Amino acid sequence: MLEQKLAQLKTLFAEMDRALIAYSGGIDSTFVAKVAQEAIGDRALAVTAVSPSLLPEELEDARIQAAQIGIAHEMVETHEMDNPNYTSNPVNRCYFCKSELHDTLKPLALQRGYPYVVDGVNADDLQDYRPGIQAAQERGARSPLAEVSITKADVRQLSQQLELPWWDKPSQPCLSSRFPYGEEITVGKLQRVGRAEVYLHKLGLKNLRVRSQGDTARIEIPPEQIKEFVLQTDLPKLVSALQEYGFVYVTLDLEGYRSGKLNQVLEGAQV
Repeated sequence: MLEQKLAQLKTLFAEMDRALIAYSGGIDSTFVAKVAQEAIGDRALAVTAVSPSLLPEELEDARIQAAQIGIAHEMVETHEMDNPNYTSNPVNRCYFCKSELHDTLKPLALQRGYPYVVDGVNADDLQDYRPGIQAAQERGARSPLAEVSITKADVRQLSQQLELPWWDKPSQPCLSSRFPYGEEITVGKLQRVGRAEVYLHKLGLKNLRVRSQGDTARIEIPPEQIKEFVLQTDLPKLVSALQEYGFVYVTLDLEGYRSGKLNQVLEGAQV
């Protein structure tokens, strides 16, 4: 079944012939870029959006991974932070981010002779609240993974089969996802969250979030790692570092990390 899906994905790209990939450097878009490169070679272009909501280390990962894949890669700036509809952080914030992204990529694709802009949306994403998908679809973008019913688990398994070293890379949504809906997003707030997560990454943690709620940093790590983290981490030093970045209070979420936790407020609500 997996091999059939992979073959269908390659056929889809062959039919497109030329495609521009919205490439974040995450596991999904990296897998898309890898398959596109294999299917259509230099007729595929990966483009990464640069904005304050993306960790600098993620940009570097995107550059390194694209080079290892062998796909042509460029970076463009996006300006969603200039849009108050985005910075006010409504529940459909991602709609305005993806609108800006595809309003930037679509003209670039047409200028360069790429009839298709594709993204890394997978079949599982269609089951979640993802207003960004609507924005992409409105602008004619395609989601090859979803089109051939490839799930997140499929992406990881196929990436491992293709010997991509980042097949088990944790998901890393943009830093704006660290804020509760309705709290204004600023460049300064994004920077302090980013610095806090980089600090924790350097402690050896991979799958984590630093949720920003007002002056409070709420650290989320996998539940099974909490005990060891508390016992082995220099907590006063950690608190001091995050306060230096601009937080007043530093807390640890005892429930642990769970993807999309801030979407809990949407459960049972009309969105």
